[in-house]
Amino acid sequence: MENMKTIKIYKSFKELLGLFSIVAIALGFNSCEQFDLEENPAGSQSQVVTYSSMPQLELGVTGIYGKLNKAAWMSTFYVNGWSGDDITTHVASNKADFREYDQRFVTPENSRTLTNWNGVYEMIRAANTVLQSVEGQTLPDPDPTKQERLVGETYFLRAIMFNHLMRIHGRIPLVLEVDPFQQPSLASQVEVFQQIESDLLEAESRLPVSTNVGSTRPSKGTARAFLARLYMDWAGFPLKDASKYAQAASSAKTVIDNAASHGFGLEPDLAKLWSLAGRFTQEGVFTIAYSNSAGNLTNRKMGKLGLPSDPGLNGWQETFAEIRFFEDMPDGARKDATYYAELPVGDDGAINLNSPTRILRWEEFKDQQNPILRKIVGDLADGDWAQFQTLRSDLYMRYAEVLLIYAEASGEAGTAGADAWEALNMVHRRAEGLPTNTPAPSDLTVGDGSIQDLAFTERKWEFAGEFIRWNDLVRKEKVQEALGNRNPRVSIGTEYDENGVGSPKPLTTAQNPILGSLGTDNYYAPIPQQEIEKNPNLGN
Repeated sequence: MENMKTIKIYKSFKELLGLFSIVAIALGFNSCEQFDLEENPAGSQSQVVTYSSMPQLELGVTGIYGKLNKAAWMSTFYVNGWSGDDITTHVASNKADFREYDQRFVTPENSRTLTNWNGVYEMIRAANTVLQSVEGQTLPDPDPTKQERLVGETYFLRAIMFNHLMRIHGRIPLVLEVDPFQQPSLASQVEVFQQIESDLLEAESRLPVSTNVGSTRPSKGTARAFLARLYMDWAGFPLKDASKYAQAASSAKTVIDNAASHGFGLEPDLAKLWSLAGRFTQEGVFTIAYSNSAGNLTNRKMGKLGLPSDPGLNGWQETFAEIRFFEDMPDGARKDATYYAELPVGDDGAINLNSPTRILRWEEFKDQQNPILRKIVGDLADGDWAQFQTLRSDLYMRYAEVLLIYAEASGEAGTAGADAWEALNMVHRRAEGLPTNTPAPSDLTVGDGSIQDLAFTERKWEFAGEFIRWNDLVRKEKVQEALGNRNPRVSIGTEYDENGVGSPKPLTTAQNPILGSLGTDNYYAPIPQQEIEKNPNLGN
């Protein structure tokens, strides 16, 4: 495979100078250790300066994490998530770019697409700079494993960003070297998959068995878990290489068998994951951490962005739950951890936990009637529901996904045994508020259907509102099925009066109707027009 190289990056000398400033980032170790970074001349992305000391390498890698935070701190990073049937956005306001994804009518001029593209490639270029700057060098340090670990982290970070962008656009340029003048073409999708696989294998070979609680730095288990996710996508649309199901199952099983060594496990209280207390938890296979003391890199996707603009709530009306999805979800602990169907409020309409005067249901919202995603708003007791920023972490991948990958992939590969069913049921039990490791009468069995279908459905409910549902619909070619009869104006289900007499629930006013094709021709977002104008090869 011919290596694709770097995009033409710099539009002006001013832009070039801006790359010399590396953002400070809080990386969560067990003590949530902070790093305040100085400028790093050797970290310039316009040229490669060979590293001669370990601090240069450390600073370069920490700078990549800083760029990850810059790319991920706002909802733009997950813009593709609005395409799923689990979340929606406001019907008006300034949410037009999100609505394009919500309605599957994404234009090449979408500014969120462009911002995400630039943020991801800035991080990829920083990773390339590190890899070339350390190539062929053995840097002196008392810890003989440090250089390998840092290089492994660099390969991992580049891999997950290629993966992130590939899931949005399908074909992307593979930028593998620091070269601001070459203009690459789009790689084929198989080349992209192969490059991500190669980077993850390079990472796995160098990373330690475990890192810290929450895995804000990757371990061997982290890399292997992302390989399992990659193979699941590889087995589905568009490549449909069914042989990858066996590799996905094997990779996930390797992680599960070594979960204790990696520090992975299910968090018993699912709701904790969306609270400040759950910033660093064993469920985090890879966690993006935030800080308000190192460059003010807070998480700006949550809190009031999940509330309507009703008086008292003063929400930023960005991320809401889809009504049909909400009402279809089985009741239980998982649904309670995912949504707020009602809010305790005071006379002023603001959330009030101590002395509420009434309960406000989502159907009563004045601005837009949609259920509230608890995963976005957070634990009300934390108080960050009133803020547009929070210190809550992004669980970019969590252990529940590893378990469900194993169950689904084993079923598709025809190798599902008792351990695969147990992996599925561990997640299912927690959804019902039961101990994860204790068999229960409600456990799923072969009598309930095929394990791959059950695991796919379990994923639907487990990851609702986490911006990854669209990826599942694409790989299984279920977009038409999920969105074809979508009518957000209909509130399905029944409500009962005091005499127990039922009637259909009232209609709501929420509406972001599908405008674009639901066929495979519209599964991927177009390359940003501004990037094509700078590099016409991206239009081919």
